[in-house]
Amino acid sequence: ILMVDEKGKNMKCLTFFLMLPETVKNRSKKSSKKGNSSSSSSSKLPPVCYEIITLKTKKKKKMAADIFPRKKPANTNTTAVQQYHQQNLNNNNTIPAPNWQGLYPTIRERNAVMFNNDLMADVHFVVGPPGGTQRLPGHKYVLAVGSSVFHAMFYGELAEDKDEIRIPDVEPAAFLAMLKYIYCDEIDLAADTVLATLYAAKKYIVPHLVRACVNFLETSLSAKNACVLLSQSCLFEEPDLTQRCWEVIDAQAELALKSEGFCDIDFQTLESILRRETLNAKEIVVFEAALNWAEVECQRQELMATIENKRKVLGKALYLIRIPTMALDDFANGAAQSGILTLNETNDIFLWYTAAKKPELQFVSKPRKGLVPQRCHRFQSCAYRSNQWRYRGRCDSIQFAVDKRVFIAGFGLYGSSCGSAEYSAKIELKRQGVILGQNLSKYFSDGSSNTFPVWFEYPVQIEPDTFYTASVILDGNELSYFGQEGMTEVQCGKVTVQFQCSSDSTNGTGVQGGQIPELIFYA
Repeated sequence: ILMVDEKGKNMKCLTFFLMLPETVKNRSKKSSKKGNSSSSSSSKLPPVCYEIITLKTKKKKKMAADIFPRKKPANTNTTAVQQYHQQNLNNNNTIPAPNWQGLYPTIRERNAVMFNNDLMADVHFVVGPPGGTQRLPGHKYVLAVGSSVFHAMFYGELAEDKDEIRIPDVEPAAFLAMLKYIYCDEIDLAADTVLATLYAAKKYIVPHLVRACVNFLETSLSAKNACVLLSQSCLFEEPDLTQRCWEVIDAQAELALKSEGFCDIDFQTLESILRRETLNAKEIVVFEAALNWAEVECQRQELMATIENKRKVLGKALYLIRIPTMALDDFANGAAQSGILTLNETNDIFLWYTAAKKPELQFVSKPRKGLVPQRCHRFQSCAYRSNQWRYRGRCDSIQFAVDKRVFIAGFGLYGSSCGSAEYSAKIELKRQGVILGQNLSKYFSDGSSNTFPVWFEYPVQIEPDTFYTASVILDGNELSYFGQEGMTEVQCGKVTVQFQCSSDSTNGTGVQGGQIPELIFYA
């Protein structure tokens, strides 16, 4: 049988051989028995036909999942499937049902049945530290396909034929999460185990799971956990995660330094934070955070938390705190009375504040640069009229979204259009009705059309591609400037900001005009 393509070249294809009907076959046999000539008998019969039919083959092969799309199984099958899933989670393996393979149409699903299953297991892992171990089954072939470390362990030149392998440095929950990815191609991460899972994925070189862990950590990053994640990201050598941590720590430094996680960092991370030039915090906050860390470090080293021991565990890191840059009141009422400084150091710093000839200090005396705030102005012009803008306790509001993570530090607001005046402003930032930040403060306007900053107590973290609501209630001179020719999209450096009207606005502010002309943020 020839196998050809349309151009006459050989190829793999399907070829059909067209056979004669059964009646024709019988007639052909009878005629041959009579010994008739082939010419006379064959003339009465249809000729035997052979036809080559060439079918074009598709480049893409269909997989089992394409041929057998997954459907909801019958009740009996559903019960069996759920039983296997629960069995795998609990590691409570039972004898498999007959033809369990028939319950799953794809190799991926059949492979997933083997996850945490003693069926056909040829290796076992004793995972966890002494006193908290868990024995988990494995299948060498599946593990070797998912990890080069497992491949070397089971099939490499130095492979050891062990039925049981002890892994004391990995948590059982993290090891199970890694196995679930290798067996089931599913990523199941939780906040309390993601760091341990990242460690396991790094140890066994499972790069896609590593990236998933890093992405999970980046999306859950906040001032509360930024310092701990900074320490871990340096340990795991993840520069992208390290950079994200620094962005949060710089912008929300005071929140990060006051968090419980700050006291859990290692000494090297402490030094890197205290050296940070762009740390956006008062120096007294840095000083108090360092003392809190020293107290916890004394406990870790099983030392009494005395002044002497605190200074001992801080070591040279104490001199990275820029005490001479504190406000004099902060130094006099805080650092000078803490007992952590020697008498000579206290006297020299007081002289630094007051004397014309300043003494030499071991402490860094140059203020930190901090972060420079950016301003997103959404109006192209502003104006005032004799009968506008009036407040009377009503809310001006606008919604906005950004394409990169930023930290809103405050709003720029208009002032009086008829001379200098003082305003009381209640500013608020919400996401889906939840208040993320608010502050009540006063500001003075000089009668110009300039904007005047009003700040939140701490910068508020803003995630990309989500709309937030900025609101302000002003109390003061009712005749003020207002914005005109508003833009729906504004480019501020590398950040794109989109605006839309808010249903919370009851005083006329919208995209085209009104109040809240500026967003002040760090990026």
